[in-house]
Amino acid sequence: MTKYESSVKKIFAPVGNVYAKLSDLNNLSVIQDRLTDPNFEQMARQQAGDKVSDDQFNQIRDIVSKLQFDRDSVTTDAGPIGSVSLRIIEREDPKLVKFETEGSPVQANLWIQLLPASETQCAMKVTLGADLNFFMKQMLKGKLQDGVERLADMLAMLPY
Repeated sequence: MTKYESSVKKIFAPVGNVYAKLSDLNNLSVIQDRLTDPNFEQMARQQAGDKVSDDQFNQIRDIVSKLQFDRDSVTTDAGPIGSVSLRIIEREDPKLVKFETEGSPVQANLWIQLLPASETQCAMKVTLGADLNFFMKQMLKGKLQDGVERLADMLAMLPY
């Protein structure tokens, strides 16, 4: 399994608050609401700079708008392969939430690790482990690393 790790992100909220939000995926449906907020869109576009084109941003918005959330999973329709889910398989309060793919052609795990930095701040790191063959690994290496970093950035910006 190949691992891709984000840099450590600082979150200005107590570790318990962050864990409570990330360990119940219903709480992440706020992402859908934020993508329809013009102020958030403007801020996201400024942060992305020239790394994300208008077409890519619109694709992201379309993908996020189709996500379905419940306490333990987030699911999307992946076209010809059907539904793909990311399901919580382990919770360790307040420091770890571990996910696994379901229905995906690629077996993958995702870990969100949290550490308290003070009473009002914590640190977060996101790790993706994916079971890729040699060719897929070469084709996707940069995109997966970038995706893990962007996911961590997005999670760090959520209101906790």
